[in-house]
Amino acid sequence: MQVTETLNEGLKRGYDIVITGDELAAKVDEKLVEAQPEIEMKGFRKGKVPMALLKKQFGQRLMGEAMQESIDGAMSKHFEDSGDRPAMQPDVKMTNEDWKEGDDVNVSMTYEALPEVPEVDLKGIKLEKMVVKADDEAVEEALANLAETAQDFEAKKGKAADGDQVVIDFLGKVDGEAFEGGAAEDYPLVLGSNSFIPGFEDQLVGTKAGDEKNVEVSFPDDYGAEHLAGKAAVFECKVKEVKGPKAAEIDDELAKKFGAEDLAALKGQISERLEAEYNGAARAVQKRALLDQLDGMVSFDLPPSLVQAEADQIAHQLWHEENPDVEGHDHDKIEPTDEHNKLAERRVRLGLLLAELGNRAEVSVSDAEMTQAIMNQARQYPGQERQFFEFVQQNAQMQQQLRAPLFEDKVVDYVFELADVTEKEVSKDDLQKAVEDLDEE
Repeated sequence: MQVTETLNEGLKRGYDIVITGDELAAKVDEKLVEAQPEIEMKGFRKGKVPMALLKKQFGQRLMGEAMQESIDGAMSKHFEDSGDRPAMQPDVKMTNEDWKEGDDVNVSMTYEALPEVPEVDLKGIKLEKMVVKADDEAVEEALANLAETAQDFEAKKGKAADGDQVVIDFLGKVDGEAFEGGAAEDYPLVLGSNSFIPGFEDQLVGTKAGDEKNVEVSFPDDYGAEHLAGKAAVFECKVKEVKGPKAAEIDDELAKKFGAEDLAALKGQISERLEAEYNGAARAVQKRALLDQLDGMVSFDLPPSLVQAEADQIAHQLWHEENPDVEGHDHDKIEPTDEHNKLAERRVRLGLLLAELGNRAEVSVSDAEMTQAIMNQARQYPGQERQFFEFVQQNAQMQQQLRAPLFEDKVVDYVFELADVTEKEVSKDDLQKAVEDLDEE
């Protein structure tokens, strides 16, 4: 086996690999000898089939396997000897297309190597951590919001408005005939909840207790019951009572509705939740400050293929955000702008730096952490959690997508521990402004 360098320019590498015909033939013979004891063939006892017959029967198929294994082995040995790490999958081509059995195999391999990442003095990094305490005002505001979500309704005089609850009897008819499932008594309907057919609730706004009203609507074309889809219907409604929304009382009973023992315990839970939210927001601000500092501390060559791929992804994502009506990806290629390329360079540089810092510090993502991440993601697919879990287990790319942010966060935490971090107590508004500034950058 011979390996000859053909390109060494920046991070670009090129090599010609020659695997001799004798090497391939020897590998095929090795495979045949290994398999011979288990092979049975008509006219011969198990394990006694002559080598020449085995080679005639299986040699061509084994030659393909031997060729692929030899090329893979040559590549692995090259990367082991050179210390190169390819930025993306190497481009490998067989150059003697007129190859026949007995010939040498000539292969061309090109790739971009990952750069050497310089050392960084992490202890020299100075950061500020914003600290926000959950004060009484914030807790009371959160309590009031909880009371709104736990609202009840009480009888009111006058006409029903959007947000009110009407208690109704109704009977639905299509072409003058009542249909199954189209009737109910004492049904509590919150106007504006969009829980009924479009247009139904709007026609009950302005009614009052004792009113009778025919509500005329059409079932949507994609309605679940095929015999009603697209049909015009009339619902004979009798309004029996109109109720206005009433926020729940902020007391021990409210606390019990949310699983707390009493109001004091609920306030404690709210305080903990708020401070957890504040800590999460403060961490995002602190992380951005860290990345900004790291970006200014290092400079090294970037693999053009990684930058191009990242720029294409950024341009594609931003285009879809600007064109939300386009759901598919069969549109023309979105060409990255200078701004996209600049952002891509930053992301690739920081990604390579964080990866190197993590490797040097032996940071790893445990199986338990991965399982938790998959479970968190699976909750977005109610009823299909098991299928999603199995999909991720069988999809290496999806696993990497979930592992990458976990790894990055652990590396960031590692750097936080070494950096010089000072805490600064600020108001909730100051923290919110800092988070908003992140979105604008």
